[in-house]
This record gives sequence, C-alpha cells and structure tokens, in this order.
Amino acid sequence: MIDAAILLAAGLGTRLAPLSRVRAKAALPVAGEVLIRRQLRWLAAVGVRRVVVNLHHLPATITSRVGHGDDLGVAVRYSWEPVVLGSAGGPRRAFDLLDADRAYVVNGDMITDVDLLALAREHDAHRPLVTMAGIAALPGYNSLVVGADGVLAGVERVGTTGAPHADGRHRAHFIGVQVAERRAFADVDPHVPSETLKAHYPRLLAATPGAVRVSTSGASYHDIGAPSDYFATVATLARAEGRPLDQGADVRVAPGADVRHSVLWDGVEVEAGATVDGCVLADGVRVPGGLHLTRAAVIRRADAHGDLPGAPLGELWVTPIDGGPA
Repeated sequence: MIDAAILLAAGLGTRLAPLSRVRAKAALPVAGEVLIRRQLRWLAAVGVRRVVVNLHHLPATITSRVGHGDDLGVAVRYSWEPVVLGSAGGPRRAFDLLDADRAYVVNGDMITDVDLLALAREHDAHRPLVTMAGIAALPGYNSLVVGADGVLAGVERVGTTGAPHADGRHRAHFIGVQVAERRAFADVDPHVPSETLKAHYPRLLAATPGAVRVSTSGASYHDIGAPSDYFATVATLARAEGRPLDQGADVRVAPGADVRHSVLWDGVEVEAGATVDGCVLADGVRVPGGLHLTRAAVIRRADAHGDLPGAPLGELWVTPIDGGPA
C-alpha cells in the first residue's frame, strides 16, 4: 500500500484569471469544500497518511484552509517554491520532504474518482518508474500516445486527428494522477523549472524502455482550468451530491436581490435590486443595487492586477464566462 503523496498546487492558474488573482486553484470552493481538502480526504480514504503540498502562488489561501491536515487524517508538509518548478521540478523538490520511495503524485487542479489502489497494483505488477492515470482522449486537450504494451509512446498536441493508430497504439487523456518512484526524479535539478511530458519522461524512456506507463480507465474527470471549467465542475458535483451551489462565510444577499445559479465565495454582498445569474463572485465582492451580472467571473477591482481578461465595472472587475448555463 502506498501511504505517501505529493500534491502539486504551486501553479499560477493563468487560465483561471481573474479568479486566480484572489485564490490559488487548490483553494477554490467546490460543492461545499475547497478543492484541496476534497483531494486530501480522497487520498486519506485509500491509506495515504503523509502528503507534501508544493506552493508558490497565493500560498496562504491554501495553508490557512489545510494547516497540518490533522482534521483530514493526513500529516501535511509544504514544499515552498521561489519559482514554479513545474511538473518535474516540483515532485523532485517535494520528494526531499517525503520519507518514501514511492508516492502518488496528484495535480491540484482537478477532481477524479480514479481507483488509486488499482493504479498502485498495476504499477507494482509492471515495476516502471512512473504509471500515469489516463482516460479516453478528450477534444481540446493534448493526448498521450500509448503503445499496445501500455508504455508511453509520445504526446500529440491539440488538433491532432482522431484516427486510430494502425500499430495498436491509442490516445489517452492524462488526468493528473500518477504513481512515481523517487528515483524517477533523481536526476532532476530541484532548483530549476522542468516538465515531465516535454522533456523529463522522454529522457527516462530513452534511458530505460518501459520506464513510463499509462493506465487507462473509465474514471470520471473534472477540470478546474478556465472559469467556465470551474463553474461547470462546481455545478456538476453540486447536482450529483444534492448540494446547493456554494455560498461562503459571511455572505449577505439582501431581500430584493435576485441571485440565481451562482457561486458566492466568502464575504460577498449582493444589494437589493441587483441581479446575479450564472456567475462566480470572488471573496469580498459587493454587487450594488441595480447592477445586473450574467455569466461572469467577478472579482474586486482592487484585486485586479496585471494583464487580465474582462473589464472594470465600478469597483468590480468582470470577465465573461464562456458558454451557456451548466
């Protein structure tokens, strides 16, 4: 049994802007609980007891909600990254804080029900350095190319045609869950950003054929990429779990305000006469009376900095959410 995990939560969340100006992705509320706490409970349920979480962007939004993990049944330590070290550099540095030779490595921006114990058994049966969890290829994403023997054979970029390979290879979507040996990252510099699929895993495979495998299943997968992905994930899980959409602490919706099918984070205020429909309102947002917001991700203008999609609207920064209601 694997009792250790690395949870990758350091990313900048560029695609999630403007919401990522307020919280790190892993700290977003998802149907009643912040994402990272959902992930830690999921890991604890299969016997994981030690977790290292890597941090860089807005780290306090994560640490303040997780602490040492005592109430979740796991002991959490943090790997602080002065620069984002990427999908190879992050695990390399995190393994230094983890007294384990093998661990689950989990991306902090998705939710899945993949069978972790089955993934570990498959890894143990074949003894590669890494076993990646995949599902059927998804449109709009890069695809893993998997050999008939289950070994990673390459990556195909978005836009590749879906015609099957004639040699028994198939395409899969990587869902951000792996079993990895410590020695898989032994030659990675823990101070320099580096990526697995772009550079490190091809090197592993060149040195040791069969070093990286892909285990494909029918697991569910929910992405927290762009605001539209986040909203769709929250709506889908809330519906499946019989929960209302999130309303955080100290939310005030005045009588006469009309709030429909929306996600409200902490400290949100919606004044009488305002309409909010299909929106995400980030921490501290105040919607004045008479304002009508539809299908938008909204933060305080004071939190808006750098190059952001959307536009200012009074004291708010408003970014349209693509697509229709989830």
